[in-house]
Parts: sequence; C-alpha cells; structure tokens
Amino acid sequence: MRTLAFCLALLAISGCYNRLSAQDYKVAVGLRFSTADPTISNSVSAKYFMDETNAIEGLVSWSTRFGLGGLYERHQLIGGVPAFTWFWGVGGYLGWQDKNTYLGPMGAIGLDYKFANAPINLSIDWKPELDILPNINFVPDAFGVTVRYTFAPSKVPAK
Repeated sequence: MRTLAFCLALLAISGCYNRLSAQDYKVAVGLRFSTADPTISNSVSAKYFMDETNAIEGLVSWSTRFGLGGLYERHQLIGGVPAFTWFWGVGGYLGWQDKNTYLGPMGAIGLDYKFANAPINLSIDWKPELDILPNINFVPDAFGVTVRYTFAPSKVPAK
C-alpha cells in the first residue's frame, strides 16, 4: 500500500519536473520477480524504447500460470536525473493454468533506473490485472522488481 501511495504522489507532483526523458538505453532484457497471484508474475521482461519517452514491454511469465503480456509505457524524468524515470502504462495479458484461460487488461506504474557505468537497469512496479476470463476478478497484488541487461544507448551521439 505504501508503494501505491508513493507512486500516486509521484503522479501528483510530476508537473513540477521536466517532462522530457533522457532514458539511457534503447533495449533491455531481464527477469521480473513478482508476487504469485497475478497471471504475469515471475517473468522474462524485454523493453524497447521507440523514442525517449515511449516504450513497449513484453513479458513471458512462468509462475503458477504460463502467461504472455504486453504494455505500452510512458516514461518521464524525476527531478532532472537522466537515468531515473517514473512510468505508467496500459496493456493486456493471456495466460493458462490447468484447463483455464486467463485474459484481461493490465496497467502499470513504477520507477525505472539505469546505472550510469554499468549495462544494468532496475525497475519496481505495480501491474494490476483485471481477469475477464474465466471469471471477472481484479488482481491488485501485482508488485514486482525487474533487473535487466541493457543493450544500446537511446541517444545518437552528437556530430
């Protein structure tokens, strides 16, 4: 609950900060460790920045259910620190457990940090889900930590 309150406070004060992003990587792949209840829990995560503020994230989950998820995410700087952003996003998921299929939308809000001298990115997030199939069920306890290896800087060097 504290994490949710912190993320909501970031949303409320975000207008005070520079809205441009200077994300320090273009592509990152790693592992997300999460609570067990959501379909997209422990996962392999791949994130791709389309530009400095817009990213897509794909997730393949293997925990209690096998699941696939995708999100569009919008990143914004926190306090002008180029490697530290907060993000929000929307997407969906599809999962299977026993003979049941799970399908629905999910959201995301979190913090993202790229280490300056190492190809490592860390994120903490809340990705709540709304099962539409097999039954309507809101899954709010979807907190996670992601560690990714980054592959390419997002900025083209000045000529």
